[in-house]
Amino acid sequence: MSRSQTTVIVRAVFTLILALGGSNRVHATDDRPPNVVLILADDLGYAELGCFGQKRIRTPVLDRLASQGMRLTSFYSGSPVCAPARCTLMTGKHTGHSFIRNNGNPPGRIRDDDRGLFPGQNPIPDREVTLAELFKERGYATGAIGKWGLGFEGSSGDPNRQGFDLFFGYLCQAHAHNHYPRFLWKNGEKVPLAGNDRGQTGAIHAQEAFSDEALRFVKENQDRPFFLYLPVTIPHVSIQAPEEWIARYRGTLGDDPEWINENPRGYTSHPTPHAGYAAMVSYLDHEIGRLLEAIEELGLNDDTIVFFSSDNGPTHDRVGGADSPFFDSTGPFRGLKGQVYEGGLRVPTIARWPGRIPEGTTTDVVGYFPDILPTLLDLAGSADLIPDDIDGLSLAPTLLGRPEDQSRHAYLYWEFPAYGGQQALRLGNWKGVRTDLMRGKDLSIELYNLASDPGELHDLASEHPELVSRIERLMFEARTQSPLFPFPALDALEAPPELR
Repeated sequence: MSRSQTTVIVRAVFTLILALGGSNRVHATDDRPPNVVLILADDLGYAELGCFGQKRIRTPVLDRLASQGMRLTSFYSGSPVCAPARCTLMTGKHTGHSFIRNNGNPPGRIRDDDRGLFPGQNPIPDREVTLAELFKERGYATGAIGKWGLGFEGSSGDPNRQGFDLFFGYLCQAHAHNHYPRFLWKNGEKVPLAGNDRGQTGAIHAQEAFSDEALRFVKENQDRPFFLYLPVTIPHVSIQAPEEWIARYRGTLGDDPEWINENPRGYTSHPTPHAGYAAMVSYLDHEIGRLLEAIEELGLNDDTIVFFSSDNGPTHDRVGGADSPFFDSTGPFRGLKGQVYEGGLRVPTIARWPGRIPEGTTTDVVGYFPDILPTLLDLAGSADLIPDDIDGLSLAPTLLGRPEDQSRHAYLYWEFPAYGGQQALRLGNWKGVRTDLMRGKDLSIELYNLASDPGELHDLASEHPELVSRIERLMFEARTQSPLFPFPALDALEAPPELR
């Protein structure tokens, strides 16, 4: 019997067990807080789901999830790259205050693929309070499955030291650059994946392993409230998906062999990158469907909040063969991953809670990753646990259909000391942007009106000098200096006269 046949049988048996075990389950009462499932895709662009305008890639599960809940069309990541975005999500602090403000490896940590060593990222310290720690304090079972990126094994940032009962997946971002790894981590131990050798193909796709572990976690914790964080690695390059999913797109998307190996940047090369990339997104959609189906079979649908988003915008420069322009991955927005323009920050976001979040609705209320911590705690009836020192605010009133009760941000703030050095601030419909701050560029601010110019094509700074001055003052007020991530161009600034 082949491995694929065995997998089909195992899944069928598991589904039967779920059906038999969940059919007579008593639903949670109002005394039991809801379960929370937080799914984070990796480098998924704003317009790469059908429900957000995608035309080439099929995503029926997430489209259905959107029809059952609410789409958030003005929701942003906390940063245009991985580690700082995840830090803002876990701690509720924007990158003017967060501990992690850029990707980066700790001193002395090396990468050695042959020995299975990966550097891991700078770890968040013990003093940082994470969303998982707060849910755990309220008695939740807590699990993280996927890519962590906030600390290597045994460090202060190890997920098992940051509130998670279970961690399964990649601790290091570099390890996660291949979807057929030799091993994954589970609670501090290496779990070998037989038949994988970090090649273009292998026996066990990481997403399959993530899904299987997530199903186990949900089933084992079905009788108590759980917080399941799923920071999956799709569709981050390398472009890799099971053959059955690639076959659904091969020959239909006009793959261009002239640029297949144009910019691999150390990632594996795919022979049909358009088909491979589309396959990854559709495969992720399918695997999310497996989890949602299990939740339904266990009778947990009405008791479970599902929140879906992406860590930042889609890949730039055809790195690893990913072709964001071909898929129109950012829709009407300018910029890609690594940029603080809309395309690098605005992410497709969906929230579902049957009977609580109105079905088939859309909101343009502005929010971002620092809001996830207070929002999920508020929805779960644990608003009393929200820390006082965060930058986020709860979007629960909006999600529950009470927009009149929604507090609004005075502004949204981002800083990013990489890709030239960047800073951005959204004030109502206005957005100020600074770029190339690490390359000696002056501190001039570009100004865009997102209401009339969502593509950030027309710089209006010269027409609104008073507004530019206000944004400049807010940019100064929004940040504190970071010893770990110095930003010389901003650190050297003196307070505006009115703030002295």
